[in-house]
Amino acid sequence: MKPNMFRVAMFLCLAFILIFFLCIFVSPTIFTGPWQLASAFLSDEARFAVFLSISTATCSTVISLIIGIPVAYALSRLEFRGKTIIEGFLDIPVAVPPIALGVMLLIFFARNPLGSFINERVIKFVFEVPGIILAQLAVISVLTIKVLKESFDGIPPRFEMVARTFGYTELESFLYVTLPAAKRGILGAALLSWARALGEFGATVMLAGATRFKTETLSIALYLNLAAADLESVAALSCILLLTACISQILVRKLLYRGFAA
Repeated sequence: MKPNMFRVAMFLCLAFILIFFLCIFVSPTIFTGPWQLASAFLSDEARFAVFLSISTATCSTVISLIIGIPVAYALSRLEFRGKTIIEGFLDIPVAVPPIALGVMLLIFFARNPLGSFINERVIKFVFEVPGIILAQLAVISVLTIKVLKESFDGIPPRFEMVARTFGYTELESFLYVTLPAAKRGILGAALLSWARALGEFGATVMLAGATRFKTETLSIALYLNLAAADLESVAALSCILLLTACISQILVRKLLYRGFAA
């Protein structure tokens, strides 16, 4: 039997891309030994960066979910004039580089009268930790909304209509019928957004700056140590980000595509 050349070509392409990324992912360990890597893992700087990244990513993800759930539900269920334009407008941040978003945020808070008032009188974002959360939120909010909208789109509206016939209000139908049905999508959106926020760099460095032991997230610590040619710390921080990304992606695929075990 002649081999199916099309299938052979597909598997060769798959093998190539897997080997390509595997070589990239294991490359940080080339520059350091296990003891140096462990020492970099346990350094004060790495612990500070991990704690700051986890805390800010968690805050931005929670805020993104609070805003994203009603927005995604409205885009999924409501029909109104200009809906297509609004959906297209919300896709713009996906095409804009994060560093450009950070520059826009910096200009808003530094030059715009309203932004300057907020930054000086309400809460300081420029070169401060709240700026990290805001920058992460600007990057991940659209991702959160898109995943949540797809989840709500997959829930038949008739479920809510049946609940309404039993005397539930529109809000109660949403809270007691739609949200539980969308729990996998919500958890998947949270994990994706959290992982993206954890590794965010461009918008963060523009708005919050890159100050050691102040606004030093994992990605910023990676940048600072690379500039200082500290390859042990670079390798350790790269491994942390890679491990986090792998775990989060595995969980997302289980939640969104395989579901919970019965």
